[in-house]
Amino acid sequence: MKVDSSVFLHVDMDAFFASVEQCDHPEWKGKPVVVGSPPDQRGVVSAASYEARKFGIHSAMPSRTAYQRCPTAIFCPVNMPRYQEVSAQIMEIFNSFTPWVRPLSIDEAFLDVTGSQRLFGDGATIAKKIRAAIKEKTQLTASVGVAPNLFLAKIASDMNKPDGITMVPFDSNKIPLFLAQLPIGRMWGIGKVTKSKLLALGISTFSDLQLYPLAALEQALGKRAAHQFSQLARGIDARGIEHEVKDKSISNETTFSVDTDDRAKIERTYKRLIDKVGQRLRQAELFTQTVHLKLRWADFSTISRQITLPLPVCDDTTLREAGMQLFNQNMGTRAVRLIGFGVSHLTRSSLGASQQLDLFAAPDSLKYKSRERLSQTADLIRKKYGEKSLLRAAALPPLSEKNKN
Repeated sequence: MKVDSSVFLHVDMDAFFASVEQCDHPEWKGKPVVVGSPPDQRGVVSAASYEARKFGIHSAMPSRTAYQRCPTAIFCPVNMPRYQEVSAQIMEIFNSFTPWVRPLSIDEAFLDVTGSQRLFGDGATIAKKIRAAIKEKTQLTASVGVAPNLFLAKIASDMNKPDGITMVPFDSNKIPLFLAQLPIGRMWGIGKVTKSKLLALGISTFSDLQLYPLAALEQALGKRAAHQFSQLARGIDARGIEHEVKDKSISNETTFSVDTDDRAKIERTYKRLIDKVGQRLRQAELFTQTVHLKLRWADFSTISRQITLPLPVCDDTTLREAGMQLFNQNMGTRAVRLIGFGVSHLTRSSLGASQQLDLFAAPDSLKYKSRERLSQTADLIRKKYGEKSLLRAAALPPLSEKNKN
C-alpha cells in the first residue's frame, strides 16, 4: 500500500461516564442517566446519557435543574476509579494499533496511524477496527474522525455522534468546502469572547472566516490569533503527535536496613521517593503517563504494579495521588524489605504546553497545568534555599521519633 499523506484519528467515547454506568447496570440501558451530584444537593451534572440529553440535560448544569427537566432520570455519583480503569483498557487498544497516541482527556485521544496502514489498512479501516475492539473489550461505543491533520480529525469526530465515523476529504481543495457551513463556535480554541468579536464582524461560519480579509482580522483579534484561526478555517494544521521518549524511565527505591511492617514509616519513605522522582522528571523536562510501585517483602518475593494516567503529567500532586492509589491497593500487612516508585511512557510535552492547550484544552489538562506550576515553584525554592527548605509534612517522621534521635 502506498501512503501519500499523514492520517490522524480522533477517537471520542460516547457519553463516557454515563455509558460506563449503563454498562455496569444493564437495567439502566435505554434510560436517562445523570452522573453527578444528587438533585437534592447543591452540585452539577458531570455527564448525561443520550437518553437524558433528549430532555436538554448537559454537563455543568445544576443537578436540580436536570431533575426538573427529567424527574424520572437515574442520578448516580461520579465513580472516577472505575472510569479510569475503563479508560486504561481503551488506551491499551489505541497503543495496539500505533505508538503515536496523544490522550486529550480520560475519554478521547488523537492517534497518528500513518505508519500503521501497511499493517491494518487505511484510516477508515483502522477506525472501524478500533471501534470494534473497544466494543468487544468494554461494550462501549466510540465516534471517530479520520483526517489529514489533528484539527480536522477532532472536528470530524463530533459530526456523527454517537457511534459514527466521519471521513474528512484528503484533497486540500475540498477541505474548505467540507468546513464551510460549520458554525464558528465549532472551531476549537474560540471561546465566548472571541466568538462575540467574530459575530460582531459578521463572521458566523467557517466560510465567513475563510473569506474575511486577514489584515482586518488582525486588527480585531491580534496578529497571532488572526493567523491561527484563518488557517484553521481552511483546515490547515501543521502540528503532529510527539512520540514518547524511547526506552526511558525514572525511578527511585529504598531498601530498609531492617524489614519493617510499620505502615506509617513505609508510607513516609514511599512519599519521599515519589517527590524525588517528580523532581527528576521536571529537571529532565519530561512528562509521564504511567506510574509504577515496586514492593519486595521480607521473604524476597517482589511485585510491580502500575497505573495509566489520562494525560501526561509531571506534578507532585498527581504523582502522589496515583502512587498512593497503588500503595493502598497492594501494601497489605506483611513486612517490607524494599519499596520503589517509578514512571515510564515519558514524553517531552503535555497537553498543558504551548498552542496545544489553546485548541484542545480539557478540564483535566488545566488542572494538571496548575499543579505543574505549583511543583515548579517548589523546585525553585529548594534550588535556592536547599532541599530541606520546603518539605511535605506527611513525609516527615512524627515528633516522638525525632525526639528519640
